[in-house]
Amino acid sequence: MSDADAQDDHGFTRRRLLRTAAVAGAGTALAWSTPAGTALAAASPGSAASPASAAAQVDRTAWLAHPGRPVQPRFRWWWPDGLVDPREIRREVDQIADAGFGGVEIAAVTHSLDDKTVLHVAENGWGTPVWTARVEAALDQAAKRGITIDLTAGPSWPTAVPSITADSEAAVKELAHGSVQVAGGATYTGPVPAPLVAAASGVTRQQLVLVQAARVDTANSTRKETGLSFSSVRDLTGQVADGSISWTAPPDGEWVLIAYWLRGSGQTPESGPHTSPTAYVVDHFSEAGAQAVIDFWEAHILTAPVRRLLKKAGGALFEDSLEIETAALQWTPGLPAAFEKHCGYALEPYLPAVILSKSNQVFAFDAALTRQVRHDFWETVSRLFDDHHVAVLKKWAHSLGLKLRMQPYGLQTDAIATASILDIPEGESLGFKNLDDYRCLAGGRDMAGRTILSCESGAYTGGAYNTTWQKFLTTMGGAYAAGVNQTVVHGFSYATTPGVKWPGYAAFTPYHGKVGYGESWGPRQPTWQHVPDISGYLSRIHQVLQSGTARADVAVFRQTGYTATGIGASWFTASGVPLGWTHQFISAPLLELPGAKVSGGRLAPQGPAYKALFIEGDFFSGSACTLRVRDAERLLDFTKAGLPIVMLGAWDTATVPGLPADGENERLHTIIGKLLTQPRVRRVSDKADVPAALADLGVQPDVRHATASTLLNAHRVADGVDYYYLCNGKHAENVKPPVAPMDHEVTLRRTGHDGVPYLLDLWTGDARRIGRYTEDGDSIRLRVALHPAETLLVAIGRPGLFGDRGGKQPHAVSSQAESVQFVNGELTVRHSAAGTFDTVLSQDASTTTVSTTIGEVPEPRVLSAWQLHVEDWRPGGAPTTTTVTGHDLKLDALAPWSQLEDLEDVSGVGRYRTTVTLERPWTGGYGAYLELGTPSGTCRVTVNGRQLDPVDQINPVVDVGPWLKRGDNTIEVEVASTLANRLRVSDPDVYGGLTRQQYGLTGPVRLVPYGQARVG
Repeated sequence: MSDADAQDDHGFTRRRLLRTAAVAGAGTALAWSTPAGTALAAASPGSAASPASAAAQVDRTAWLAHPGRPVQPRFRWWWPDGLVDPREIRREVDQIADAGFGGVEIAAVTHSLDDKTVLHVAENGWGTPVWTARVEAALDQAAKRGITIDLTAGPSWPTAVPSITADSEAAVKELAHGSVQVAGGATYTGPVPAPLVAAASGVTRQQLVLVQAARVDTANSTRKETGLSFSSVRDLTGQVADGSISWTAPPDGEWVLIAYWLRGSGQTPESGPHTSPTAYVVDHFSEAGAQAVIDFWEAHILTAPVRRLLKKAGGALFEDSLEIETAALQWTPGLPAAFEKHCGYALEPYLPAVILSKSNQVFAFDAALTRQVRHDFWETVSRLFDDHHVAVLKKWAHSLGLKLRMQPYGLQTDAIATASILDIPEGESLGFKNLDDYRCLAGGRDMAGRTILSCESGAYTGGAYNTTWQKFLTTMGGAYAAGVNQTVVHGFSYATTPGVKWPGYAAFTPYHGKVGYGESWGPRQPTWQHVPDISGYLSRIHQVLQSGTARADVAVFRQTGYTATGIGASWFTASGVPLGWTHQFISAPLLELPGAKVSGGRLAPQGPAYKALFIEGDFFSGSACTLRVRDAERLLDFTKAGLPIVMLGAWDTATVPGLPADGENERLHTIIGKLLTQPRVRRVSDKADVPAALADLGVQPDVRHATASTLLNAHRVADGVDYYYLCNGKHAENVKPPVAPMDHEVTLRRTGHDGVPYLLDLWTGDARRIGRYTEDGDSIRLRVALHPAETLLVAIGRPGLFGDRGGKQPHAVSSQAESVQFVNGELTVRHSAAGTFDTVLSQDASTTTVSTTIGEVPEPRVLSAWQLHVEDWRPGGAPTTTTVTGHDLKLDALAPWSQLEDLEDVSGVGRYRTTVTLERPWTGGYGAYLELGTPSGTCRVTVNGRQLDPVDQINPVVDVGPWLKRGDNTIEVEVASTLANRLRVSDPDVYGGLTRQQYGLTGPVRLVPYGQARVG
């Protein structure tokens, strides 16, 4: 007998347990699944509607079932600049609103247009009167439909305006260098070395700012960097005359003469031109750059109607990631003065260590000095970005009634700190390497007491017209566990532009003649008719995950606050998360926030309420143990107030991260010495010792399970209710081995001592009291079984929280039945076979055992014979016109469309219909689950003419019990596909390389009966 068939304590095989929702959900629909397992005794997300609820339940249920516009997902709405029609704009606003989306971000994206002259940017470009009028139309229709419009700060990205030139004070700058080798004792006479990298198009001026000489020191050289002796650096600027210099090198060793040139970088926004004259990227590190953006908007975009409509329908001003690209070093004229003010020493002598050429470092001093100076340089740049760009634009956006949403990463700046300043920080599923990248931004958000972490979601390389919603949900499931709670879907393309092919204009495809990025969702897609099911699911996730405050177990202190790096935390990322631990990253500026205080042993008690702080060496500086003196002082204050701290590494030899002032490292050693002697501090030398240190400090996670698992979680507390989002997810997009089904017990901490657990169905909006669990002090233990990417939402609150009639009546502690749940306020068992089942009930401090009998239960049926009608979507007479051809087939066995005659290259919508005859004992007390296997695309189910609630698109198991009857029953399944298979043959030059997708119901489809009886 295999392990899978070994019996458990109650006499049921392991295989059977895996097929059931082993701990109960509550209500009329409990998920009963395939052998791989299902959600926690959950009502199948696709279950039929329950009978009318009690009046007390309505308000709470409506909150979950019908989330409002503010929490609905959003679209990136891609326009070909102003070449859009007001009537079509209004129509698309209606399409988006009708599909359950709460807003859009208008973005100028024209990557798919080989011939951009069709845009006529002088007339239709970004910021022109025509474009502004189109934005006005969008805002007006959005106001009528109750959705909001976000606007990008400039055309495309990075932010740019056409009111400046590449040479303007407000334009983005670079510091370029030129150099020449000079032998010891030799004389160089000639022009000051010109920049090694030529100026970009449009740049006509450059200014010499400094000339230096330094002796080469090979002991400081690296594989890519020429080593220099810092003590030899000398300023030769005063010897320059008429652009030339004559200098004799000292006789000792080889020397290098370096000239530094300030000029505009000439960067223009992505995929231009979008304007005439050309828009140039603004200086993101000076107020002049931010003011140029403000001035252009005030002069050209903010007409009286637009201002008025922004107050009604404006959402946020948006900036994409900091793709400030230059072949030299990002610069701003005020940087040297800001550096000296911030760091206490002049930057110029250290410039060789920070200069860049084609993104590579050029020179280096000794390793420690080089690391310190580069740290101080980028910390200064980060402060300039926050103070002169983010803060200025945020204040101005607020004056317009807008928030500031931004992706604050792309350079070596402190994205964690910037996230704490922004109204809405945003990450992205394509650019982020794993979940820790989101946890960086979440730390900034939560320490600052803000609510939303947005995500640019669902962009895939080569994903155009072949991306399924299952793939999208699989990608995003883990992101929500890492802190994301707003979804900006990538994206919705405007209908058409001149010269495009069917099915219309797509922002990113074709891309260099082949399949492009992302997806163009909308009515052009067969799945669009099911999209309200998807948007409802996402809205409920947002509704819950924007409620109250986020809670995380541990704050990981990061000396360098980068993100989009994929760098995680020792032990926690690889080992702690699989055991239920949650963590976020914080950086030094967050320690100065008003909420950065300790009470009750928690850091930021009114926010994430971290139970411990973990600090290790700086991954971005060779794992060196570094800490600023004032940060060490803050940590000492924190732990004296009761905060547990775990320090990994050789902290007794720590140094400050930047260039130390006199005696600064000694002061740091004194403070750390005191820190390490505190009773709530543990120092460990190996990451494997971290869990023992936490246990010794009495720190436990809010979610615990004994088995390492792919279960991810997010915890929020609102009005005394604990909300736990659970997902069987993955840390990164391409995990090997892939995520497998999981099934094990999970312990959840509860805020209220009398709280009872509810299952919140994210697909239907139903809330049901869970019927089987155990209590242990401030915790509840229940069993969770989830398919890969499947999610679950558990709320723990007072009895009757959702109007349930179960009140404080006993629940099941254990049962021989496959599931236990509350049905209409009565504890009920379900099982797939006849028998008498013992159920142990909670009775205050004691338990009692009750036997329940279920009579004969029919055997499961495989539904193989179907009538299939397919709507075949094909190119019509215009790029935006689709012709639909019908196909009717009689199937004796299910198979993908690609294996059915005449359907090999069909895309569209398939409607499957079959009749099931149910004989005795099909009377009261019986029901069935419909298992749909793995349909490709989206699906819906109708039973006996009634369309059921949305189907869980990840685990499509539907409780059809309430709608079945004795005799003949008609079951219909509607499945919608992508457009990939049709495009493979209709446009083979672009899409011919796509792999043919397996559409439709592929089976097995099973009807699995269950018996049901009240306990007691």
